[in-house]
Amino acid sequence: MASPASMAARRVLAAASHAGHEGGSARTWKILSFVLALPGVAVCIANAYMKMQQHSHEPPEFVAYSHLRIRTKKWPWGDGNHSLFHNPHENALPEGYEGTRH
Repeated sequence: MASPASMAARRVLAAASHAGHEGGSARTWKILSFVLALPGVAVCIANAYMKMQQHSHEPPEFVAYSHLRIRTKKWPWGDGNHSLFHNPHENALPEGYEGTRH
């Protein structure tokens, strides 16, 4: 035997499925967007902001591991030592990071 709560949930879902035939589904989705989606996006933005505030801006110490940043030949662009999408603040060269970091 189903509980009264599950029976009530079935009635609500059944009524919502029939509401789509009468044009009420647009109103339902609009309400769901404002009640669920927008607060969900706000929570995600707040989470990203708080994690950004906790992030340390100090680079990790450079360790020249022999199996990383191997250059058997020069890249065909630039000076041959920087990758195509090189970011001097995030990507180290075989000798270490470039210049000062912020």
